[in-house]
Amino acid sequence: MWLRRFGRALVAMARERAELLTVRQVLEELGGISRRTFYRWRELRIAPHCIRLPNGELRVRRDVLNAWLEDHAEGAA
Repeated sequence: MWLRRFGRALVAMARERAELLTVRQVLEELGGISRRTFYRWRELRIAPHCIRLPNGELRVRRDVLNAWLEDHAEGAA
C-alpha cells in the first residue's frame, strides 16, 4: 500500500518538475506584472530562467519558478 502512495507521489513530483509555464501564466503567478516588466527583468538577468522553444516562444519550468519565488521571498537572506 505504501509503495503505491510513494509511486503516486513520485509521478506527481515528476509532473510538477516537467510542467512548462507560458509567459502569460508566469505573469499571472507573479501577481499580474506586465509583460514589459518581465522582459526588462530578463534583460537584467533577474527573471526566472526561461527555455526558448524551437518556435521562439518562452517557457518557465514550474520548479524553476517555485525556486525563484522562494529565493525572492520578502525576508529571504
